[in-house]
Amino acid sequence: MSDVMTAEAIDVPVTEAERKQKLGLNKLQKRLRRETGQAIADFRMIEAGDRVMVCLSGGKDSYTMLDILMNLQKSAPVHFELIAVNLDQKQPGFPEHVLPDYLSGLGIEYHVIEKDTYSIVKDKVPEGKTTCGLCSRLRRGILYNFAEEHGITKIALGHHRDDMLETLFLNMFYGGKMKSMPPKLFSDDGRNTVIRPLAYSREKDIARYAAMRKYPIIPCNLCGSQENLQRQVVKDMLQQWDRQHPGRIESMFRAMCNIEPSHMADTSLYDFEKGTRKTGQADVQSAGPEPDFGRLDVLNL
Repeated sequence: MSDVMTAEAIDVPVTEAERKQKLGLNKLQKRLRRETGQAIADFRMIEAGDRVMVCLSGGKDSYTMLDILMNLQKSAPVHFELIAVNLDQKQPGFPEHVLPDYLSGLGIEYHVIEKDTYSIVKDKVPEGKTTCGLCSRLRRGILYNFAEEHGITKIALGHHRDDMLETLFLNMFYGGKMKSMPPKLFSDDGRNTVIRPLAYSREKDIARYAAMRKYPIIPCNLCGSQENLQRQVVKDMLQQWDRQHPGRIESMFRAMCNIEPSHMADTSLYDFEKGTRKTGQADVQSAGPEPDFGRLDVLNL
């Protein structure tokens, strides 16, 4: 008989702190699963046969999105594929090995697109000016083209509920529009469909989950250092409200999902002469019965 004992044969004591941490992780994962499953169901994000491109930046949001989507995929009522994609924008010091090493261990199809958008942004944007606009346009074009070339049917981005609220206030404060990030978006040219599976999830939950999962976070050195961005100002404002007035953020997000055109002032949405809503061309695709993603939180846990 071998005197080498297997790990299974050793009764390793678990501390109370470790037990609580595991329970906390499981509880948080269930919440994120439930919220993501509900968002997918409400907005018909994923359907049978979809090839979903999960865009990974190396940040907490995209890691969490991939994790939860892979988890949901195991018990989903329909079959769909997940393809992880990272855009290496050739930022100085970018750790090129981190994402391939991480993704290789997951056993998922993945691609790294190498495009030097960093040099373009630094050349075109004056020193001290915001780089996000040009950077995002370049990144979006590259990802859209890749999706079309590889038969991708849905492009998944890691934006969460807080991102959507921040965008709403940015557009109100600086753009004069009541506009945010939709959970599901059809591109103007009709080539791509963008989905945001974390639309119902809070950033603080995602940050806590990412910390507990110990993801190898890659910081964005191009725009992450621009602390005076308008978005950061709005983010700070919302976080202060959340601390001082618990429940206010949740109420504001519910308001985004419950709009009454007759009590606004947009004549393109409401006919104030006739007292009726105006209807435009529908851009919603009909796809048959809706899969019940909303119940994925009670399956295979």
